[in-house]
Amino acid sequence: MPSFGERAAYWRVPGLALEAMHARFEHYAYPMHAHDTYSFGVTDDGAQSFACRGERHVSAAGLVMAFNPDEPHDGQSAVHHGYRYRMLHVGEDLLRDVLDDAAPGRAGLPLFDTPVVDDPALARAVARLHTAVVENAPRLVVEERLTAAVLALSRDAATRPARLPDRQGRVELASMARARGLLRQRFAENIAADELARVADCSRFALYRGFRAAYGFAPSDYQRDLRLRRARALLAEGASPASAAADAGFADQAHLTRWFTRTYGVTPAAYRRGCLKDPLIPVDRPLRLM
Repeated sequence: MPSFGERAAYWRVPGLALEAMHARFEHYAYPMHAHDTYSFGVTDDGAQSFACRGERHVSAAGLVMAFNPDEPHDGQSAVHHGYRYRMLHVGEDLLRDVLDDAAPGRAGLPLFDTPVVDDPALARAVARLHTAVVENAPRLVVEERLTAAVLALSRDAATRPARLPDRQGRVELASMARARGLLRQRFAENIAADELARVADCSRFALYRGFRAAYGFAPSDYQRDLRLRRARALLAEGASPASAAADAGFADQAHLTRWFTRTYGVTPAAYRRGCLKDPLIPVDRPLRLM
């Protein structure tokens, strides 16, 4: 059904693994999903409620949302009049390069212990970088603000080795990692539960329970998320939605469109246009959600 109160826009910086989003939602609700990037956002108005790491959080106006790569989360309005927010997606390699340049010898990438951060200075740094991307500022301006934002973000993060969460204390993480590795290698294929269970050396039930405990997704949801990431990358390079759907393993373009729109708030065609020219959708144009 069309939702004319819902609006979204995307921008991408050529040559950098840096993407910006600006959206206003009232009724639209994100399904559980994850990004292969760091994702940082500032809530400008209203409040957003989302589940992450087994708990529900609320980001009100002025607060910063901080998601680590591969961190499942959903999202919906926490107030009746909706919310407006800005989001940045920063590739791991880009963030690592910025930190290596600014702070040589730093050990590991930052990981956020909480997905909501109350830090006005950090919010300003994220907002300034977002503005530079949206306004197509000179590359020097974008990179200077990127450095400032990454350093501000890293100060609010705990630097620790990446690890899999063992939420129930009884999950064989090595087994689940093998299953996840197979999905990452062959996400576009029609993999059966039996094959995943054999790789993990457990029953199908144990696989389902353990995978959800370790990663916050059912294996099928994780596979779909990987397919969406692949399709998103192909669209950003100029592939047609039909071609991206086929390459990423979707049954057809309609399936890609339905899940892409639900997960990212824009259609595949609109996202593709936004990556090929600036901007994707004017912020004041209603988005037709499916």
